[in-house]
Amino acid sequence: MRIERVDLHLLRMELRSPFETSFGRTSTRDCILIEMFSEGIIGYGECVAARDPGYSYETSQTAWHMLRDFLVPAVINQELNTPQELKERLNFVRGHPMAKAGLEMSFWDLMGRQRGISLRQLIGGIKERVDVGVSIGIQHSPAELIRVVESYLKQGYRRVKIKIKPGWDIDQTRAVRKAFPDLRLQVDANSAYTLERATALLPLDDLGLLLIEQPLSEDDLWDHSKLQSQIKTPICLDESILSARHARQALDMDAARIINIKVGRVGGLSEGIAIHDLCLFRGTPVWCGGMLETGVGRAANLALATLPGFVLPGDISATDRYYIEDVTNERFILNLDSTIDVPDRPGLGVTINPSVMTKVSVAELSL
Repeated sequence: MRIERVDLHLLRMELRSPFETSFGRTSTRDCILIEMFSEGIIGYGECVAARDPGYSYETSQTAWHMLRDFLVPAVINQELNTPQELKERLNFVRGHPMAKAGLEMSFWDLMGRQRGISLRQLIGGIKERVDVGVSIGIQHSPAELIRVVESYLKQGYRRVKIKIKPGWDIDQTRAVRKAFPDLRLQVDANSAYTLERATALLPLDDLGLLLIEQPLSEDDLWDHSKLQSQIKTPICLDESILSARHARQALDMDAARIINIKVGRVGGLSEGIAIHDLCLFRGTPVWCGGMLETGVGRAANLALATLPGFVLPGDISATDRYYIEDVTNERFILNLDSTIDVPDRPGLGVTINPSVMTKVSVAELSL
């Protein structure tokens, strides 16, 4: 199919409540909604780069620049029939995986809509519902953290992830475990520790956690390997894994025993599938991470998590976890068994609410 036009929409969406991690606190979220046009059909994608370079060097502004000046021009008026062909067209740009992932997502959606099949079917997913959990940011006190955890348990979530950082780790996690002895619990440090300071995390071994996510620097597989040899709880890598090659290296050196796959971080659904396939072959559990996505990115995450290697609950959550109003007409709702239904309509299976998009859009560009 020939890519005739691509529209970019820079969105700024207000979160239902502020979200705090080891690298900052945010009350609004930037992202780029991408519309790809071909033969009268529109495919949607979401670039998850945030306003600030905390989680990644990419920001919404750098992604806008890369899409406008390099990535979109590389595919306009090109005849592309598979996501792999699109990916190859973008390989001349080094890095910028989130910008690439958003553009590739819009192509997957377009392809599914043209063929009349869902993204789940396109990638060979086997589930109609996906197990999900909830991610909870840093709170003001352990008592407040317990209250927030309890509120999500009442909503039906059965797995909880809490953010940690130096000075907010052992006591807080221990308090949650004491309050909820049977809870499926994990922690996420977002690279907040050095190898020397991470020895403070050893008491977490006594708390029965599912995993410890990304304790050390995003560019340091070697020190993660050293830490994993000292700690019983499985280390899960997030920011460190940008490709299937990184995943293979991490597994080879025992730097991780679980991998979090995020579509934006790894450069698109195609690379996410490749990481899944590697881990499935190696017997390594994977799960789908979240980036506070709108319904567009959330639909893609749900479809990806239907693959058989996704055996741990993802950070996908229901729409109302983050937003009062979303840009999609469809709202994702938590089922009683802590799952969310996967869209079964063609492509991503979502439609855009134009009035909401107009309200939250801060810039638009048609290429």
